[in-house]
Amino acid sequence: MGVMGAIKMKKILIIEDDKLIAELERDYLEIGGFEIEIAMNGDEGLNLALNKEFDLILLDLMLPGKSGFQICKEVRKHKEIPILMVTAKKESIDKIRGLGIGADDYIVKPFDPSELVARVNAHLSRYDRLTTIEKKKELSELEVMNFGRLKIYTKAWRVYVEDKEIKFANKEFELLLFLATNPNIVFSKTALLDRIWGMDSLADVPTVTVHINRIREKIEENSSNPKYIETVWGAGYRFKI
Repeated sequence: MGVMGAIKMKKILIIEDDKLIAELERDYLEIGGFEIEIAMNGDEGLNLALNKEFDLILLDLMLPGKSGFQICKEVRKHKEIPILMVTAKKESIDKIRGLGIGADDYIVKPFDPSELVARVNAHLSRYDRLTTIEKKKELSELEVMNFGRLKIYTKAWRVYVEDKEIKFANKEFELLLFLATNPNIVFSKTALLDRIWGMDSLADVPTVTVHINRIREKIEENSSNPKYIETVWGAGYRFKI
């Protein structure tokens, strides 16, 4: 077997009901060195996403059958792989909902195919860094931040509440970890947006609020009266210890 044959190609699932767009995405990603599978409706896409192994999902928002929102929410219950949502809608509510249910990023149609490939590569590289060495170790060997009922394994990107592992999307974990490693410091929503999402993302300030609320639902005993992530009215948020 040659060197190329020994390299496992990254596999991407495209869930897109527009045949021309799906084929355009497939062609550019195959040129980029990825193996592609296409689903043309939401029900087929969800079945493939849950029952086959993929490295990333490229997910259209509006689909026949189950919507992109439903698929993203369901996949997030079982898998942590990157999910990029593709949408023709620019309204902020769709952006907020898309990111709030666990999508890692989104791209708005019409898009430059080379930008799509760059986004895919960036998310796969980040995911690879997080899941290579450290996740093979025992939790007892890993660096842990202990806040009583809440434990954050910083290198393994795992969160436990009362000794039960809680699934976090990448951006949720990055946001929690950043606040926890900078305790008692107030960060504005704009500062958090810039720090966690960066300049290359289309995310907006309300996205930060959505993610904070989702984190609270996962780690707080009472999300309406949070113990860990405190709102400082008119200023932002802080991780209180």
